[in-house]
Amino acid sequence: MVEIPRSHPRYWSLYYRERIIEGMEKGMTARAGLIAHGRGEAFDYLLGERTIEPAERAMRVAVAKFLLAEHPVVSVNGNVAALVPKETVELARALNAKLEVNLFYRTEERVRAIAEELKKHGAEEILGLNPTKRIPGLEHERGRVDEEGIWKADVVLVPLEDGDRTEALVRMGKFVVTVDLNPLSRSARMADVTVVDNVVRAYPRMVELAREMAGYSRRELLEVVGDYDNGKVLNEVLLHIRDRLTRLAGEGVWRKKDLE
Repeated sequence: MVEIPRSHPRYWSLYYRERIIEGMEKGMTARAGLIAHGRGEAFDYLLGERTIEPAERAMRVAVAKFLLAEHPVVSVNGNVAALVPKETVELARALNAKLEVNLFYRTEERVRAIAEELKKHGAEEILGLNPTKRIPGLEHERGRVDEEGIWKADVVLVPLEDGDRTEALVRMGKFVVTVDLNPLSRSARMADVTVVDNVVRAYPRMVELAREMAGYSRRELLEVVGDYDNGKVLNEVLLHIRDRLTRLAGEGVWRKKDLE
């Protein structure tokens, strides 16, 4: 990994870019994953590179649904394994969920590399190495799932996801949570709960919430879920982006204070 001085004003952005590149060099991340990461960065700029209130609300509902689930599963792809391997393992443990590797550009080498990375960070059981089931209607590799994992799951977390699998999982009757910086993506619109946030911020926060809410009763968890409306939350995200851009345009986007 390229050494980036902490004094650099874009240290964290550059750091995570290097993590994605390193993930590709380790055989975990597909080349297309670099493009996807860049697209996410663009939306993060629009959000203000912070966790906004609608995302916080979505995270609380997502965690509550996982804690209420009978067979929860956290799906892992190459970008997730490169960016947040430790946090992914911690989150699955905090949610009492299984981990399953699932890839669009699937090769056995990539699957093994991701599994090894997760094991380095404490994962014990990793599903998806030998998937025997196929999600109805998905002919590509992402349709292949583990019988004891996503196939059986009632609640699934599919971060940085392809929209067609999200849609297909919803059609199967599964409750789908996604983490996606693009509120306009098909994944964001098709999921039951969409956390519009950077996964590097969302996962640590969800771990905190899972530990905080672990002692909640079933009634309390159901109250958190309440009458959550994912469409309304996505609208709030778009309004946040609109209002932020309007403010920046009005104040002058190039003013120094806007870059601080």
